[in-house]
Amino acid sequence: MISGKTRLLLLSLLLPLWASASASEPAAASSSAQALITALGQPAPAHTAFAEARFLQVLARPLVVSGQLSWLGGDQLQRRVDHPQQETATIANGEVTQQRVGKSPRHFSLKRAPQLQVLLDSFVALLSGDAGRLQQAFEIRQTGDAAAAWTLTLLPRDAKVAKTVASITIDGYAKESRCMHMQEADGDLAIDLLGALAAKMPAQPTREALQALCQGTP
Repeated sequence: MISGKTRLLLLSLLLPLWASASASEPAAASSSAQALITALGQPAPAHTAFAEARFLQVLARPLVVSGQLSWLGGDQLQRRVDHPQQETATIANGEVTQQRVGKSPRHFSLKRAPQLQVLLDSFVALLSGDAGRLQQAFEIRQTGDAAAAWTLTLLPRDAKVAKTVASITIDGYAKESRCMHMQEADGDLAIDLLGALAAKMPAQPTREALQALCQGTP
């Protein structure tokens, strides 16, 4: 069984999506949402800067980290944290590797956390623009204009997954994802600012300030 700290790290690494097989055919996302997801697809390797604020109920202030998220193709993902301390987490070939400066690498199989394997599968589906694969795991809702500001809300179909993550929301503008919000079932929340927006992470972020940044015009 993986620890809570490791689970949080991996959920951040795999943020924001996962796919699972369904015995019944799920209702299709709207045509506009499918077109938007297709437009978000990109070739590998793909890299983006990120800054994340994690609001935990047990802490008075959010935890803030920043670095780079990378999709290296296939099921290979990497999350490199540069601040406040250097740390890299990589997923490749069904194995997770965690590396910290001055310490030996830690390895473990995703088989120890099958829901994270599901998350990995759907993250790849999103990055490759595969709306059909994505909707196997999520009810997909879109608001806004795909040519301007928009929001995608993803609600997990699998009850077991929903016990960990209640919803994932992606804010964007045109073909660019600007923010990702992961609302965990226990009330904790992670908000990631992506790309150029990452440099605008406040020194003392609040949920309200980050929401304003996410929904602002580039």
